[in-house]
Amino acid sequence: MEKQKVLVIVGPTAVGKTAFSVEIAQKLNGEIISGDSLQIYRDLTIGTAKATLEERRGVPHYLLDEREMTETYSASDFQRKGREMIQTIALKGKCPIVVGGTGLYIQSLLYDFQLGGQEELTKKNEIRQKIQALYQQVGKEGLWRKLQEVDAEAACVIHPNDSKKIMRALEVFALTGKSILAQNVKPPASLFETKIIGLTTERDVLYQRINQRVDQMIAQGILEEAKKLFQMPDVQAAQGIGYKEFFPYFSKEASLEDCIVQVKKNSRRYAKRQLTWFRNRMNVEWWDLVTQKEQQEKVVAEIVHWYGKE
Repeated sequence: MEKQKVLVIVGPTAVGKTAFSVEIAQKLNGEIISGDSLQIYRDLTIGTAKATLEERRGVPHYLLDEREMTETYSASDFQRKGREMIQTIALKGKCPIVVGGTGLYIQSLLYDFQLGGQEELTKKNEIRQKIQALYQQVGKEGLWRKLQEVDAEAACVIHPNDSKKIMRALEVFALTGKSILAQNVKPPASLFETKIIGLTTERDVLYQRINQRVDQMIAQGILEEAKKLFQMPDVQAAQGIGYKEFFPYFSKEASLEDCIVQVKKNSRRYAKRQLTWFRNRMNVEWWDLVTQKEQQEKVVAEIVHWYGKE
């Protein structure tokens, strides 16, 4: 049985995914599924760079505005609903197009991942906190010796100075009782026939675009959205980049200018993490359509050929 074709468009914030995905959707008679962890919330529009009705140009978009700001939303929620939407779009004879920058969500949607619910998430967080506390107490060398005790095989291949990988290996062992090396023997199977297009550009250009986007969001009224979350700081959505940075301004602990600087800084860091995730975990075809606009015609032709719409 042939797998359903799913086009995926990923990349960091402010790189142009929205406009490009709408153009492709019009070419393929496709419909778009948002792969973003915050666009699911109603009333969070400016800070999440949610596509406006004008920007959507008549292309149906899904997994937008489905939750209240007070509700939680997890990768397992996205996985379940996203797969439903892929099937729904395909049954209409249209091309499902997943667009976004939340790597874990998109990965869980496309591959045969088993995701736990809230109870498992709580357990993971508790384990992670214990490992981080241990790191604070014993440092890199002590952490590596702990790994050597519980998973000598992993300790042999992970450098004692690589605290991030050591913590991840300890976390996997605590959760599964198995070496992290055993987790890497067989990669998860893809449930769909995918073509994953990654949009990127030169770092300085990307950072400039991010800074400009933040300035634009200020002009559009992001402070009103942020203030709503400030009044309910314990909800999941309040941790979103572009919102939490303004909380010190509302509590009169920082100037607006300082908070804007922090939003830009955290957004740039997030973009870097997004790129790292997609490069390390998914088979992405990278294109720079910002500084090399002439490439757009070529990538569009490749996508149309892959989908069989020539």
